[in-house]
Order: sequence, then C-alpha cells, then structure tokens
Amino acid sequence: MNSYDQLHRQCRTLENLFYTKLTSYSQLLEETNEQLAVLSNEPDTVSASMLRTIQHHGEIFRDNMRELKRTKASVKNALDHANLLSGVRNDIEAYKSTAADSLLAERGRIDSSHSMTDTMIEQAYETRAEFGRQRGSLAGINTRMQGVLNTMPGINNLVSMIKSRRRRDSIIMGVVIGVCIIIILSYVFG
Repeated sequence: MNSYDQLHRQCRTLENLFYTKLTSYSQLLEETNEQLAVLSNEPDTVSASMLRTIQHHGEIFRDNMRELKRTKASVKNALDHANLLSGVRNDIEAYKSTAADSLLAERGRIDSSHSMTDTMIEQAYETRAEFGRQRGSLAGINTRMQGVLNTMPGINNLVSMIKSRRRRDSIIMGVVIGVCIIIILSYVFG
C-alpha cells in the first residue's frame, strides 16, 4: 500500500473524529443557548445586563454555527478534491501500465523484425560469397581450357576444319533440298 492511500485513510479518520467533536460541541452550545433563551423570556428573573449577555452568547453561538458550516464545507471540498486526485492518479497509473505494455509488445515486434532482417542479410552475403567462389572456379576452368587449346595448335586447326566442314555440309544439304523442292513442284504443276 502506498503512502498516499495511508494518508487518505488517516484524513478520513480525522474527518469523522472532527465531525463527531463538532457535533457534540454544537449540541452542547445549542442546549445552553436554548436554556438561556428560556431564561430571557422570564423578565422577572433576568436583569438587563443578563439579557445583553444572553443576546451576546446567542450571537456568538450563531457565529460559531456559521463557522462550523463553513469548516464542514471546506473539509468536504478538500476530501472531494483528494478523491478526485486519487481517481485521476489511478487513471494515470492504469494508462501508464497499458502504454508500457503496448510499448513492450511493439519493441518485441521490432526486435523480431530486426532478427529476421539480420538473418536475410547473412543469407545474402553467403549467396554472394558462393557466387564469387563459382565465378572463380569457372574462370579457372576457362583459363585451363584456353591453356590446353593454346598448347596444342593442331586442335585449333581441327576445330576450325570441323566448323568449315559443318558449314559446307549445311550448304550442300540446303542446295540438295532446294533442288528436290523444285523438281517436286515442277512435277506437280507440270
């Protein structure tokens, strides 16, 4: 329990005690003034100075009753104000708690997102490194093939002869197919 709640309970206790004492005091004064008022109605037994004293006590009693009402109203206002502050404080604490929970949840989502991003970046770096290794391997194979072709000049000649023979065979096949088509067309239309 926090100190505010303890102080609030202590104020309530003092308020009840205050009202009890004031009520008792007020009843005591009221009874005394009523007895004095009864006495003032009997002119034979009361002198003029006693009558003035009774009136003076009546005025004091009325002043004290007005002061009592003002004091009660002030105490009530102070307690209402304290209750309002307590309610506002409780609302603020509840809001802070809810906001803190929301912020913690959002932070968890951001941390999760950062973790996924880090994993994807690591995978991208690994893929890039693998491509670099494969490029190096292919460049090595290409270099060796060029080395082999350069060390054997006959192979270059053989490859160029195969290419030229393939080209010649393609031309011959094209001519033969063309002649066959012409013969078939002339037979069909002729």
